[in-house]
Amino acid sequence: MTFLTSIDGHLLKEMLIDGAAMLEKNKAAIDALNVFPVPDGDTGTNMSLTMMSAVKELAGVDSEDASVVAAAIARGALKGARGNSGVILSQLFRGFAEGVKDCSAVDAKAFAQGMKLGVDKAYKAVMKPKEGTILTVARAIAENSVICAEKSGNIYTFMDEIIATGNETLKKTPDMLPVLKQAGVVDSGGAGLMAVYLGFKMALNGEEIESVTDLANKITALAGQEAAKISSGTGAAMDEGEIEFGYCTETFITHLKEGVTMEDVDNLRGKLMEFGDCVLVVGDLELVKVHCHSNDPGRILRYCIKLGELDNIKVENMRTQHRTIIEEAKAVQEKRDIEKEIGFVAVCAGDGIAALFKDLTVDETVMGGQTMNPSTDDIAQAIYRCKAQTTYVLPNNKNIIMAAQQAAELMEDRTVVVIPTKTIPQGVAAMIAYVPDVSLDENRERMTEAAGSVRTGSVTYAIRDSVFDGKEIKENDILGLNEGTVACVGQNVADTAIELMRTMLTEEDELITLFYGADVSEQDAENMRARIEENFTDCDLEMLSGGQPLYYYLFSIE
Repeated sequence: MTFLTSIDGHLLKEMLIDGAAMLEKNKAAIDALNVFPVPDGDTGTNMSLTMMSAVKELAGVDSEDASVVAAAIARGALKGARGNSGVILSQLFRGFAEGVKDCSAVDAKAFAQGMKLGVDKAYKAVMKPKEGTILTVARAIAENSVICAEKSGNIYTFMDEIIATGNETLKKTPDMLPVLKQAGVVDSGGAGLMAVYLGFKMALNGEEIESVTDLANKITALAGQEAAKISSGTGAAMDEGEIEFGYCTETFITHLKEGVTMEDVDNLRGKLMEFGDCVLVVGDLELVKVHCHSNDPGRILRYCIKLGELDNIKVENMRTQHRTIIEEAKAVQEKRDIEKEIGFVAVCAGDGIAALFKDLTVDETVMGGQTMNPSTDDIAQAIYRCKAQTTYVLPNNKNIIMAAQQAAELMEDRTVVVIPTKTIPQGVAAMIAYVPDVSLDENRERMTEAAGSVRTGSVTYAIRDSVFDGKEIKENDILGLNEGTVACVGQNVADTAIELMRTMLTEEDELITLFYGADVSEQDAENMRARIEENFTDCDLEMLSGGQPLYYYLFSIE
């Protein structure tokens, strides 16, 4: 059996890249595991985007020191975290980096310690942790990894145990969360985490993941939007020094020649280290994966071909990549001066809703909401653009609150107050409640209380057949949601909206504020106005074109 006692920086980097690739390859299947039948099932997408941000941070890291690689992946995941699942994943990496911060190479015990610290941080990041989620899967893995590390120092055995424990726990998640059992699925976040660990194992085994090229293309696209090392102020300055070895060469050796032994494979590793660095030679007599940085790619391939056939050869000019990253970093470097006392950031989707927040004196709006959760760094950059000493952030979606809170933690030179608004109407109410002449703490209390006093309804459609809260739902049914819970199911948008309002209104209510979405015509909206005024004569009505996607109507009742 192949034996490996520790993971150096180069191998850890390969593992992380392959973990991201495996998650990217399976994100659609992971999205489909979301139990709620509305069009916001994006756990896999959020986790994949978080991992891609983490891998992007590795673009400027070329170190044998595993702690350096771990710190970079934690930085990147923190900045790119999207949605609750992405935030939790970023915390797992953050704790792992702390656990291995003194390790140039990570053995099984250090790996286990890092995972344990990661779980601790992830649980602390969630206000009300639920069992049967990604947290449960991560905790079971971490707890068993400590035991496994004591039994054996072989990294291959250790990783097999991690995956076995994780898969076993993932299968049990429906027994822990009734909503999963009702839907007949396992937890989507836990499935995403297992995709990452499976990628780790494939890197150790030297196995190829088909989607690595697609992943690299997406990372390149992301890198074009912002510099790899200059983001929310947490990254190190880009090193503009000359790269000693300019070409990254990778290949697989297959169909090894008769008589080749593992000693020959080890000798290849030693030979490549004589004229290159970042050498990785792993595998067995069936398949060997080779990675090396040098100034003579042909020389590497000539040594490799002596052992067998070459497959999936890749040579990249790292000097060109390095120069591109430097130029992009300089192009996006922004001054972050503080020019005023107070600023506001709101997350929203739809031109009409964005315009409303602007009218309410919000400085920066971040595009986001259902199916498009902004990253921690997206929110952080908006905070910087406010150039304010104190900035209030309105997430306006329950799946964005944790990312906003992480963005606040990144700020070292200014104060950020996250008002935990879960809906657009709550965000509007919070802005109206702000008073310029009172203290920060009093405004936090006023805005939070105002947001909590608003009841929110929404009308959307079902993306698949489901049974939820005892209601049988068919794909494309119209759903009326009361505070995110399915209150009624219908076939007609307007009828369902009216039925939903009837279930929510009380005798004390006086005002309905209605935002109609991008898929609702002005005529349909005017018809809805007439029906509301006819059916709810005791309430005033304010109707605005929100332009929001996916949701035909959003409304608040006060």
